[in-house]
Amino acid sequence: MIDSRPSFMSFRERLLARQRLIGTFLKLPTTQVIEILGPMGYDFVIIDQEHAPLDRGVTDLMILAARAVNIAPIVRIPEFTEANVLSVLDSGAVGIMVPHVASVEKAQAIARSARYRGGSRGFAGLTRAGQWGILGMTDHMRAQDSHVAVIAMIEDQDAVAKAGDIARVEGIDALFVGRGDLTASFGDDPEARPKVAAIARDVAAAAQDAGVPLMMLPSGKADFDFAISLGATALPFSSDHAFIRSSAAAVLKEHLG
Repeated sequence: MIDSRPSFMSFRERLLARQRLIGTFLKLPTTQVIEILGPMGYDFVIIDQEHAPLDRGVTDLMILAARAVNIAPIVRIPEFTEANVLSVLDSGAVGIMVPHVASVEKAQAIARSARYRGGSRGFAGLTRAGQWGILGMTDHMRAQDSHVAVIAMIEDQDAVAKAGDIARVEGIDALFVGRGDLTASFGDDPEARPKVAAIARDVAAAAQDAGVPLMMLPSGKADFDFAISLGATALPFSSDHAFIRSSAAAVLKEHLG
C-alpha cells in the first residue's frame, strides 16, 4: 500500500506552516510501539530520553523505526549538551526538544548546536542523517539545516517572562509549554491549576507575538480545546505508557465491572 501521508522529513516545514500535527511521547525502549503507530496516522513521536531509560543505542533503533513507518522522530534530550544534540541528529532525528530553556543564552547555544551554517554542529557524513555518505557534504549540511526542528520547552516560572525573547532567537522553531513541571513548581498550592493556565496563556501570547509555533500536551478533550484556543498546532497526546495503562484498565472494567 502506498503511503500518501507527507514525508516525515517535512515535519519542520509543516510545523512552521502551523499545520495541525498529532503525536505522542515514547518512553518504552522498543521499536514495536512505533511500528504499530505508523499506519494509524500519527505525524510525530517524541522519544523521551529525559524521563525514560533510553540510551543512545535504543534511541538510534527507535529513530530508525520511526523513519521506516513515516513518523517524524523528535527526541527530547535529557539535558542540553552539544554531544546530546549531535548524537540524536546524526542518528536521523528530525527534531530535538530541549527541557528547561530559561534564558536567551541557552536558547542561542541550543540553536547553534543544531545547525551547520552559522552554528557549531560537528560534521559527519557517514551517518543515517547523511544517508550514509550518499549526500555530499554541502547537500547534507543544507538538508539538515532545512529539516531539523528545534523546540524549546518553557517549564520554569522564571522562564515565562523571557519566553518571547527565547522564541525570537534565530534557530528556535517552536515553544513547548511544559505544564507538568510548572504545576509541580507550585507544590500543594490549591491555585496551581489556574496559575499554570494563566502561564500557558502568557507563553502562547509570547509565541504568537514572536511568530513561532506553539506545542502543548493536552490531558483530555476539554484541555485539547483549551490548547487549540491558545493557538497550539503541534499536539502530542499521552504516551505509550498511558496508552497501555488506559487500555488495560478498560479491559478489566469491561469484563470484571
